[in-house]
Amino acid sequence: MKTRLTTIIFLFFMTVSFAQSTSVAPVQNISTDSTAEFRLFATKNIYNFIKLNTRTGQMWQIQWGTEDKHRFETLLSDISRVNKEEEKNGRFFLYPTTNNYNFILLDQIDGRAWQVQWSIEEKDRMVLRIY
Repeated sequence: MKTRLTTIIFLFFMTVSFAQSTSVAPVQNISTDSTAEFRLFATKNIYNFIKLNTRTGQMWQIQWGTEDKHRFETLLSDISRVNKEEEKNGRFFLYPTTNNYNFILLDQIDGRAWQVQWSIEEKDRMVLRIY
């Protein structure tokens, strides 16, 4: 009986130790300097980043590459999300989601949020307010 119980416990721990999670937690790899006016946020695509103006919420998609034809910076949103007098470094921040192409833009002062979708295709890029 002791051997059977020990075997069952051993098998249980082996099963749990090799179990895999079905969801991948988003990773944020940025500095903690809240006074930076601009920040780069990595996407899950190794060649693409989102550049955020932390004062205004304006964003650009940046792609790097070894050849000129693969390097570019393109506008995601040129709309300032605040009035000039409300601008403050570190006000806006991007949070990754589990979707490869979407982030949440958060106004850390008043709590407003937007869904940000980047894409290689211009027609698939968007920034939508979350109410």
